[in-house]
Amino acid sequence: MTDSATPTGSAPREADPEALRQRALAALLTARERTALLTDSVDDHELTAQHSPLMSPLVWDLAHIGNQEELWLLRAVAGREAMRPEIDGLYDAFEHPRATRPSLPLLAPAEARTYAAEVRGRALDVLDGTALDGDSPLVRSGFAFGMIAQHEQQHDETMLITHQLRSGTAVLTAPVPPAPADAVDLPAEVLVPGGPFTMGTSTEPWALDNERPAHVRDVPGFFIDTTPVTCGAYQAFIEDGGYTERRWWAPEGWAMVREHELYGPLFWHRDAGQWLRRRFGITEEVPANEPVLHVSWYEADAYARWAGRRLPTEAEWEKAARHDPASGRSRRYPWGDDDPSPQLANLGQRHLRPAPAGAYPDGRSPCGARQLIGDVWEWTSSDFLPYPGFAPFPYREYSEVFFGPDHKVLRGGSFAVDPVACRGTFRNWDLPVRRQIFSGFRTARDM
Repeated sequence: MTDSATPTGSAPREADPEALRQRALAALLTARERTALLTDSVDDHELTAQHSPLMSPLVWDLAHIGNQEELWLLRAVAGREAMRPEIDGLYDAFEHPRATRPSLPLLAPAEARTYAAEVRGRALDVLDGTALDGDSPLVRSGFAFGMIAQHEQQHDETMLITHQLRSGTAVLTAPVPPAPADAVDLPAEVLVPGGPFTMGTSTEPWALDNERPAHVRDVPGFFIDTTPVTCGAYQAFIEDGGYTERRWWAPEGWAMVREHELYGPLFWHRDAGQWLRRRFGITEEVPANEPVLHVSWYEADAYARWAGRRLPTEAEWEKAARHDPASGRSRRYPWGDDDPSPQLANLGQRHLRPAPAGAYPDGRSPCGARQLIGDVWEWTSSDFLPYPGFAPFPYREYSEVFFGPDHKVLRGGSFAVDPVACRGTFRNWDLPVRRQIFSGFRTARDM
């Protein structure tokens, strides 16, 4: 079910409790398979090490995943007593910043695995015995189970970032993503006509609070890049003095460049006149036709200024991705309402890199833009703010405490995101200095 141009808060997309139960079970199992791969691929020393002060030790993420599942599915949904109440504080993300987590008395790897497995066994029993068509908003349509599956997949993405930051030999492998046959024929930009569209959702059963409610936005017409900005295009910015010309940068961004002596995206370096990058333990030539990755909001904004363009607003991005002018409705995804598949988008850590620009033609949006879902998170110009009528649920700390000008919105997901945690309405946010995340961008201009 899509959201109409006059949002009314219609019924959830999936109403059949058994279908929802099976969907929740599949999502939970898929997330745990990925968690196991990311944690079993390294030894205990690597699990307990802090590979960057920006990230937690992998073993913290592992136990945190179990602790959140216990808090919400065993305690909140099933009303059971706490299994390990003494560890709640250790795995509270707001109580301990990432840089200090290695000093905590964390569960050892074997203990963390056992704890997460015991919680999961009990959680599956709760899922099997919970009515998903009742009045409680926490369990209606399987929300709590979907929330926990999304939470685990979000930490799987975080753990993949840690894998990228770790030194040493490669431990993760993946096949090369598909290349488009018609990339050279694609227009540089596409037109998104002006007018109203429905932003956000009131019907997606597992949408999180900051995606709600559906509401009408009137967006003037604009042009947006057909694909994300490529490494080759970004190299042109570098070679033209992009990191040495103050005029392209916001003041805070220029200060960041000078303080850290930046000269290109994170993990890039130049050797014998060639740009190379490190990707999950492998050093390789930077692929010119791949979307640029590991750039901050400040870098994306500077490139856009250099190119005589700008970053799209969040509303512009969502209209380009979801609005169908033929029907006047907003789709769940750029290609329609069907769930993502390997033919439509690069998701789920399937390739461990973005696909070449222009890939996944079947996943294009009505305006003709490609790769709006998957490949790279895309920076927008917008601050992370609540939608009109926003209500925090089920806890303030997921979204509300981050609202304001300090965080910029990213949209569309990346190759590291699982489909359960990626929708046309899904909103990500981060500080504009962040570069370790799987972030890229595309640019826009007024008509």
